[in-house]
Amino acid sequence: MTTTSEQTLASIVTQHHQTVPVLEKYNLDFCCKGKRTLAQACTEKGLSLEEVMRELEASADTGKKGSMPFSEMTAEQLIGHILIHHHFYLKQTMPIIAEHLGKVAAKHGERFPYMVEVLQLFQHLKNEMTLHMQKEEMILFPRTKEVEALYHFKQQKKLDRNYISGPVEVMEQEHDEAGEIMSRIRELTGNYTPPGEACTTFKVALSELKEFEEDLHRHVHLENNILFPLAEKMLGEVAGL
Repeated sequence: MTTTSEQTLASIVTQHHQTVPVLEKYNLDFCCKGKRTLAQACTEKGLSLEEVMRELEASADTGKKGSMPFSEMTAEQLIGHILIHHHFYLKQTMPIIAEHLGKVAAKHGERFPYMVEVLQLFQHLKNEMTLHMQKEEMILFPRTKEVEALYHFKQQKKLDRNYISGPVEVMEQEHDEAGEIMSRIRELTGNYTPPGEACTTFKVALSELKEFEEDLHRHVHLENNILFPLAEKMLGEVAGL
């Protein structure tokens, strides 16, 4: 039996999504770098494997009730969850965060110049994520639903592997880029820590950024580690690949 230390970060979260806060606490990337084992990730970060495992197992035990069975959902159910809980969140919050960061940069940029860079990075990310969601909603998600319908009705159709894998490759690359931008923002802000004399807007903006990154990790995990592999597996059956 595979022990927790030998499991990948992605599989740990897929089986017990209640473990996310623990991985977030230790900055263990379970989405874009989710293929690493827990042991490998802890070694890279210089963390105590035993301590992290204890916290993961405790969180998994306490959260067994009411867990979302993402690994048991259909592709259509996963897409629905992603649209409602993640795409809607991004569309609603990105303009608000950008506005708050703009105020902080304008008022406190001279004293805290790193916040000017944070604003620039987030504005770039906001534009990229808007286009990214459009591509998913207009291309990849409809194709995934089409393939799932064929799969459930056991219908064969001549489709190239790139019908799904092509868009998936682009989406995963853009996920990596988004993760790198947020990692840089976290570094610039000292893990979203406001200076002692920070105003309310400053504190709110950093809190919003922290929540944004946590949501992004959950969002990317669902797509990279559950939805995309499921879509590619079904395409293989439908197209006989």
